[in-house]
Amino acid sequence: MTRLSELAANSVAVITGGADGIGLAAARHFSRQGMRVCIVDIDEGALASAAASDDHLLPFQADVSDPAQVETLRSKIYQACGRVDVLMNNAATGLATSAWSDYENWRRTLEVNLFGVVHGLQSFVPAMLEQATPGLVINTGSKQGITNPPGGPAYNASKAAIKIVTEQLAHSFRDTEGCQLSAHLLIPGFTYTGMIRKWVQEKPDGAWTPEQVVAFMVAALDREEFYMLCPDNDVSREVDNKRMAWAIGDVIENRPPLSRWHPDYESAFAASMEESIER
Repeated sequence: MTRLSELAANSVAVITGGADGIGLAAARHFSRQGMRVCIVDIDEGALASAAASDDHLLPFQADVSDPAQVETLRSKIYQACGRVDVLMNNAATGLATSAWSDYENWRRTLEVNLFGVVHGLQSFVPAMLEQATPGLVINTGSKQGITNPPGGPAYNASKAAIKIVTEQLAHSFRDTEGCQLSAHLLIPGFTYTGMIRKWVQEKPDGAWTPEQVVAFMVAALDREEFYMLCPDNDVSREVDNKRMAWAIGDVIENRPPLSRWHPDYESAFAASMEESIER
């Protein structure tokens, strides 16, 4: 029996950013397993539309960047459902930033992407621990938080921080006597979600759908994996592994930062990738 099937009967999932994209795909999957699913989003219209599509989806409007709203959210969900078995901190925004400008976009990105996760953990995890029942905490990161491609420094920084927070969370769960909760980091690849739809009306061939990401996530949860690193239609796990190894190699070998995109290291990076693929 898998962790998810173990939790399915009469269990409750809470998903932030649950009215669209990966969050909504996860909500629909959990609903099909017989779970009650609380979808949380700032967009009331999207919430209403999502809830109308499935009677098992319970809509809750909240801005996860506001800790008071998340505390109120926890109270409402426990009052309505009595328990929480799966917490998926998934809400995110992607706003344009540079290292020395766009301060308001920086602040909003970190408030939603990073502190939205922190607020979810601070509000829900103590209550989930008090239940003393099996449960899952899933935080949505990004490959951009690992390989840190140029552009969007606020988004990359927020997702890198989520990786660290989730690793610390898993360690804390492991060291807490009697804890039946497990932590997991979802790392999507190129996925066609609402953030991409703003700029591209049709799904690019290289992108996965949110449903593909959720199917991968569920299989990884069944294997009790922590790092749920998704490929996509353009990038295999082998390529991801080489890119991640090259990124940490900048530190180990004291290369220039982001050397993968540095003209002096272009040929070395290409050779490294070719060597891997040939093997």
